[in-house]
Amino acid sequence: MDILISNASGKPIYEQIVSQIKNLIICGVLKEGDPLPSMRTLAKELRISVITTKRAFEDLERDGFITSIMGKGSFVAAKNIDIIREEQLRKIETSLQDAVDQAKGCGVGLEELLDITTLLYKGEQ
Repeated sequence: MDILISNASGKPIYEQIVSQIKNLIICGVLKEGDPLPSMRTLAKELRISVITTKRAFEDLERDGFITSIMGKGSFVAAKNIDIIREEQLRKIETSLQDAVDQAKGCGVGLEELLDITTLLYKGEQ
C-alpha cells in the first residue's frame, strides 16, 4: 500500500493517512475484506510513531471504512461503496458551495471560478 506523507502539508500526518486509505477504498484499490498492514508495520514503513498510525486506524474504524479484529488485524469493512461515495460527494458539494458563496461575495465570475477550480484540480499553482 503506497501512502505518501508530506511534512510540508498543512494536514496532520494521521489525517493524511486516513484520507489516502479512504481514497484507496473508494477507488476500489482496496476491496472489502482486504487486510491492512499492522499499525506497527505501517509506522515503520512511514517512519512515524505507532501512536500516529493508531489514531488514523481509530478514525478509519469510527467512520466505518475498516474493522479491527483483536489478534488478527485490520481489514476493509463491508460497507456499500455507493454510500461512501455519496457521503464524499456531499462533503465536496458543501465545500464547493462555500467557494461559490465567497466568489459571489467578492465579485469573482463563474468563468474565473471555473479556471481556478481547474488549476487546483490539475495541481497547477
